[in-house]
Amino acid sequence: MHRLFRSASRDAWMGRLSMKMFRWVNETVNRNLRTIEMVGVLMRVFSFSLVSWLGPNSPFLFVWSFNTVDAIMLSWCSILRKDKAYTILNVFWIAVGVIGIVRASGFIDP
Repeated sequence: MHRLFRSASRDAWMGRLSMKMFRWVNETVNRNLRTIEMVGVLMRVFSFSLVSWLGPNSPFLFVWSFNTVDAIMLSWCSILRKDKAYTILNVFWIAVGVIGIVRASGFIDP
């Protein structure tokens, strides 16, 4: 019983720590929202430009990974802004990116 109580106490402490970290990250993103959005947009432009220029010789795993990171950044910003349309669009791009990463890494053949 004592061990269970200690575990529950530790879990509660970890939960509070996780929530503090989440709030800190949200505050940081809120303070730098425009910059983070601009970086995310430039990342997306860069990744699609790379595919446009290199075509079939593109490093697709890198492109999909890069594109998924920018989709996460832009989704977070649009969620904080409460912009439903861009949230849906960027969450969709996260899903597309995950599928692209799985395919580019060779786990699934086309």
